[in-house]
Amino acid sequence: MAAISGAVSDSRMMIGRVLKHTTRNPSTLMMSILLPLVLLALLNYGIGGAVNISGIDYIDYLIPGVLMMGAAYSASATAVAVSSDMSEGIIDRFRTLAISRGSVLTGHVVANTIRTALGLAVVVLAGFGMGFRPAGSPVRWLEAAGIVVLLLFAVSWLATGIGLAAQNTSAAASMASLISLLPFLSGAFAPTDGMPGWLRTFTENEPMTHIIYALRGLLLDTPVGDHVRLSVVWCAGIAVVGYLWARSVFSKKTVR
Repeated sequence: MAAISGAVSDSRMMIGRVLKHTTRNPSTLMMSILLPLVLLALLNYGIGGAVNISGIDYIDYLIPGVLMMGAAYSASATAVAVSSDMSEGIIDRFRTLAISRGSVLTGHVVANTIRTALGLAVVVLAGFGMGFRPAGSPVRWLEAAGIVVLLLFAVSWLATGIGLAAQNTSAAASMASLISLLPFLSGAFAPTDGMPGWLRTFTENEPMTHIIYALRGLLLDTPVGDHVRLSVVWCAGIAVVGYLWARSVFSKKTVR
């Protein structure tokens, strides 16, 4: 019990460390807001008039996809931060302290989840100013928020694994940026009906599509089918894989 209490305390300290870095270098937080916000404005005002989706305003259709892009963009920041810690020797300094080794990774994951969630909340508020009018009940909003947080948690663990495995920060950023392609290969910004058959098969079964459809249904109060359940399963699976990968690489690279 004491070991668990100590690990929680150490993790809390590391979360505070990463969040403090964010306040001292607010560009990371600003980018987590500006990138999806600019994307939202460009798509809504740039091509929104050309996309005809029956029975729904384009801004309402668009918001869930922009939330996914924000989550995907956050992976690069996490991967770079973890890679920087590994390359600059701070991990070796932490090893000399009586702290839980896993707390360093937990600090990055939880802090990124908090930071990105705050950024996405600002994007949703901006969406209201652009005409976003969700019809979901407060309970459905809570369910949607839970899915977003679970996705951020999963992406953060995957990005942590990437940051540990990469040879340098540039490689970490490049590898993590591949995650941002997935929302484009989904129903995030336009219906998948016009895609070639082979691409549509992939698109309709990849995790981002299920998450976007789940969020869209919850926020707009439309049927969600199995998408909520599949979203949770996908996020949990990605989180477990990312966690096991990160811990394995971290253990190998920090052998005493």
